[in-house]
Amino acid sequence: MTLPPTRPLPLVFLGAGGHAKVLLSLTQACGYDIRGVCDPGLAKHGVKQWRGIEVLGGDDALEQFAPGSVELVNGVGQVVGSTLRRLIFERARDRGFYFPPLVHPTVWLDGSVVLEEGAQVMAGVILQPDVIVGCNTVVNTSASVDHDCRLGAHVHVAPGVTLCGGVDVSVGAFIGSGSTVIQGVVIGEGAVVGAGTVVVRDVPAHGVLVGSSARLRPVSGV
Repeated sequence: MTLPPTRPLPLVFLGAGGHAKVLLSLTQACGYDIRGVCDPGLAKHGVKQWRGIEVLGGDDALEQFAPGSVELVNGVGQVVGSTLRRLIFERARDRGFYFPPLVHPTVWLDGSVVLEEGAQVMAGVILQPDVIVGCNTVVNTSASVDHDCRLGAHVHVAPGVTLCGGVDVSVGAFIGSGSTVIQGVVIGEGAVVGAGTVVVRDVPAHGVLVGSSARLRPVSGV
């Protein structure tokens, strides 16, 4: 698919941490109109400007906007074991707000790729034919996703990951930095693949695969 360089509605960021910094760079590179950021930590300390954009207030600052007057950017990063990013997305969407898919200008994006609501594709990513990126999913810096991969909702593919053809990543899974997943593997719902792991077999739901020997251990061991 081809995305326009700008959208008709201004953007409001939710959250102002490290992940939001990367997204701010992306949206500025694309020429988006950015209205401001809602962040309770900045608001609590009376900060008025964040990286050159207005701090609108805490979470309740979003109430000044009607759905359809702005679009939202989920600036909360994905942390293993935390559901905060997912909750922020779902609560705002339930109120009628829309999260546009965001794609950095340096991404290689085949025309058959499907990006669902709120998908975020960072600088240097490669998305090959017939890839599907689910809602609120992050494909982070310089990751490579080959043909026919399916990424479910709320997935995080960390920087430098390689997904070979036909990989299926289920809802809420986390693929750590520099990992390689060979073709046809299924990563189960909520599973975690540790950084630098080579995955040669399916990972069950909520399983954790870590280390050079790719040992499975319970998710509570993270």
